[in-house]
This record gives sequence, structure tokens and C-alpha cells, in this order.
Amino acid sequence: MRLFYGWVIVAVGIVVTCLGIGTMMSLSVFLRPIAAEMGWSIAGVSAASTINFLAMGLASFAWGALSDRFGTRVVVLAGGALLGLGLSLASLAAELWQFQLAFGAIVGAAAGSTYAPLVATTAVWFTRHRSLAVALVSVGLGIGSMTIAPLATWMIGQSGWRSAMLVLGLIAWGTVVPAALLIRRPPAAAHAAGGEVGAPAEMSVAQALRTPQFAAIALTHFACCAAHSGPIFHMVSYAMSCGASRMTATTVFSVAGAGGLAGRIICALVADRIGAKPVLVAGLAVQALAVSLYLVARDIASLYALAVLFGLAYGGVMPLYAILVRQYFGARIMGSTFGAVAMVSTLGMALGPWAGGAVFDAFVSYSWLYVGSFVFGLGAVAIAMSFRPPRLALAAAPA
Repeated sequence: MRLFYGWVIVAVGIVVTCLGIGTMMSLSVFLRPIAAEMGWSIAGVSAASTINFLAMGLASFAWGALSDRFGTRVVVLAGGALLGLGLSLASLAAELWQFQLAFGAIVGAAAGSTYAPLVATTAVWFTRHRSLAVALVSVGLGIGSMTIAPLATWMIGQSGWRSAMLVLGLIAWGTVVPAALLIRRPPAAAHAAGGEVGAPAEMSVAQALRTPQFAAIALTHFACCAAHSGPIFHMVSYAMSCGASRMTATTVFSVAGAGGLAGRIICALVADRIGAKPVLVAGLAVQALAVSLYLVARDIASLYALAVLFGLAYGGVMPLYAILVRQYFGARIMGSTFGAVAMVSTLGMALGPWAGGAVFDAFVSYSWLYVGSFVFGLGAVAIAMSFRPPRLALAAAPA
């Protein structure tokens, strides 16, 4: 039996998102070694992650529009080359601003070429098992957390943070660029199968971005990311403040990544049966609950248990936004519309690392970070409950 090439796209998506987002998120294990060696503040190093997400957000929309026009292969090739360059330059930084520019702006812009364009491409390739296929691509995010962070921790212990970051750059060049060559455009039939909620073929990007449905999806994604970005980024640092060793704290981070991997698959399978919206609302509610529990989790056992719950929740909801965008706005403008949603969401991702660093520097505690994250989590639940298909789509649907 011939293999459907869409599953090759899924495999490429897993590898590329693992390297692209995994290396970017690995800054959490570099945080204290860099601050200690260079004499930079925790907030200053954390700001590189904030710049990461701002750059990633701006680039996601641009990369998505380019993928609609020129294809995802070109986008991922360029992004892979840029990713290796940013990591290599960051390993040579002598001043904080140099590190923030290289790791923050360049790596962030490169990471924007991985997740959103590949998720958009995967959603167009599939008509059956679409939620599962998109979830499997986003599994790369969880695999990245499970593998890149421990690898970086080991390399830091062996040869220091500079060598570790340089090696990550070389791995990015040697993996992402060749993998991009396997990407193909989806067949024309996949585009024609496009809007099962009735998304009209004539809807333009400008029309889609003006709908209240786009605003609702984008704002929900923003609040969701604002809720989990700080707790994720500062998870290693928080565990160490509770008495865990660096490697033990890193394994807590990896457990959360494993939970996110499982959550993506579970939520995708359920969403294929009952729809994306109810699964999204439930997942966001669990995420808010998990964030609030960090206010009482102190010992290692509770941190591991909470990492599983938190990972299941934040991982499970992430692929569902792409499914809703595909359903509401169709396949033809998928790269641009999902790229725009990702751009807004990364503003939320940018907020957490900076806020967590500022809170810790001011209070030597992360408590107020978790309070703020919980409030954003509840906001995400409230907005998600308002989702409705676009009226323009409904008007175009057959009676």
C-alpha cells in the first residue's frame, strides 16, 4: 500500500518544530549559567526570550504569507539557515545587547518559519484525521522540550554555555535544512476540499482578518499563551528555587514536555470526534487550574505531578487553534490567517518570560507570576466560549 505523502509532511513538521521551537525554548536551562558567568541579571537574560516571541510573532505572519505565495519549502529552508546563524552568533556574544539581538531577534524570527507554516501546510494536506495530523506536527514542540533542554544541560555541564549553544546551531543547520527539501505543495484536491464549516472560497486575507471570529481566536490564543509562557519558561528556575538540582529541575521541564506531547494526541483524537471548540474550552480551564496550583507546589513530587497536568493542558490546546482557523477561513489563505493568529499569540508568549524575570528580581519569588497567569487563563476560557462560525461563511453554505 502506497504511503500518503501527507504523513511525510507530518514527519518533517515534527523534526523541524522540535529543532526550531526546542532550541528557542532551551533558553530556560541557559538562564542561570549565562547570568552567573556574564554577570547579567535574570530579567536581562529572560528579555531575550521576550524578544524571541516578539520576533517570532512578526515573522510568523510574514512567513505564512510567503508560504501561501512561494510554498513552505522555501520558507523552512530560509528559516533553518537563519536559525543556525542566530544560535552561532549568540554563542559569541560578549554584551547583553548582542545576546538579545542574536538569540532574541534572529532565533525568534527563524523559529517563526517552522511551526505556523508547517501546521498550516499540514492542515491543507489532510481532509481525514486532520486534527490528529496537526497535533502530531505540534508534538515536535513537546519532543523539543523533552530532548533539547536535557541535551543543552548536559553540554553546559561538559563545556559551558557557549559551546552548547554553538553545537545547537550546528545541529539546526544539519537537520532543518535537509528536512526542508522533503516538503511538497499539497495536491490541488486538498485545496478544493477546503472549508467544511462553509468557509467561502472568495474570502480574502483582509476580509478574514476583519471578522470577529478571527479576533476571538487570536485573543484566546494570546491569553492562553500569556497564561502558560511564564510558568513554562521559569519552570527550571522555580524548581531550583524549591531546592532541586539543575538536572532534576530540567527533568521536571522534560516531564511537562512529555505531558504536552500526550495532551496533543489525546485532545486531537477527541476533537476529531466532538469538534475543536469544546475540547479547547475544557483544556483552557484545566490549564488555568494547573497554573494556580503552582502557588502551593513546593516539593519535587508535587512539581512532577503538576508538570504532567500542566503539560497535558497547555500541550493539548495548542493544535486546536489551527483546526479552527482552517474550518472558519478555508485552505487557500491558511498560511496567512494562521500566521496572523500566531503573531498575536506570540505577544502573549513574550509577556511571560519578561514578567517572570521582573517578578523574581523584585520579590525573589514567582507567586505574583502565577497569580497573573491564572487571571489570563480564565480570560482565555471566557473568550473561547464565544466562538461562532463567520456569518459570511454561513451565508455561502448550501441550504
